[in-house]
Amino acid sequence: MRFGAPRHPFPGRLDAATAILLSASRPFLGMANLNVAVIAPNGYSKDIGKKGTVSDITLYDIKQGTDTVTMLEPTGYPDRLAPLFFSASMADRALVVVEAIDAKLGECMVMLHSVGVAKGWFVLRNFIAPEQLAPLIKGTVLENYEFIDDDATAIRQMLLSVSETGARAAEDVPGAVPIDHFFNVKGVGTVILGMVTRGTIRKHDTLKALPTEKTAQVRSIQKHDDDYDEATAGDRVGLALKNITVEDLDRGIVLSTDPGLRGTTEITGTAELVGFWKHPLKEGMVLHVGHWMQFVPARITSVSGADVKRPSVTLSLEKPLVHPAGSRAVLMYLDGGKLRVAGWVPLA
Repeated sequence: MRFGAPRHPFPGRLDAATAILLSASRPFLGMANLNVAVIAPNGYSKDIGKKGTVSDITLYDIKQGTDTVTMLEPTGYPDRLAPLFFSASMADRALVVVEAIDAKLGECMVMLHSVGVAKGWFVLRNFIAPEQLAPLIKGTVLENYEFIDDDATAIRQMLLSVSETGARAAEDVPGAVPIDHFFNVKGVGTVILGMVTRGTIRKHDTLKALPTEKTAQVRSIQKHDDDYDEATAGDRVGLALKNITVEDLDRGIVLSTDPGLRGTTEITGTAELVGFWKHPLKEGMVLHVGHWMQFVPARITSVSGADVKRPSVTLSLEKPLVHPAGSRAVLMYLDGGKLRVAGWVPLA
């Protein structure tokens, strides 16, 4: 069964022919998937993959045999910071196309570092040399990125090769799918799109729609327009759901049966601010906290500590942030000017 043309709840459109599903993996069962944040001029990925979902994030799909890649372009950025965060948050790796060394590039690289996208590639244009990037990436995870040629065919084959060899091990734990798009399909009902961030989702599972009290049963699972009985970490999935409507959903809601996931309305911890950050955190400042597909306003209620780059902070969130223990939330200040990414804070 192929899901038909949806009513799209976010800016832009959803391509009906490719709406449902974009990349998939089946670790150790013959499929492998790679999710790549593409930090580049909008549309760079069109010569590498096939365009799929279009909103403030545009997804491109590569498939060769059973190996697939999802490329995520933050098309709503730089006007809005959230698409950049979402693209980085869903990514295993990043592809950064450098046309100029400017504030926009710096903010993108700080985001990738703060999220923790530790592997990736640089493509250099306009005669920019690797040595010119060295001061910007020193001490960040981007020091590990490789420099590659600006060749769409070669990049496509390289990504497929990494996908083939880089399958994630399947986890025998309850799965979690943060929703990035959702819509109603005639004859099918409620359909959501998202990445499986951990564990395994199975057909007929009854999932909680966290942080709400709603539940939904999985009618079917699609990956690349094909039906599957389960999906595991790294899969790009479309789930047809029963017992829930689109009016019950929102971007960022997490579908899961994992009792270890928490809905936090207050965060206390030691923030790690990036070296380029110039604004001291102050009581009363309103930040945005990012985790998975969640982008939640939060007010700083206390700040302490002598180290301004590692202050102890308490934040009060506008709504619950769903997360597993031991993860991190990215801290963003939308009034920060040319750099809106402050750093991150651990989540207990």
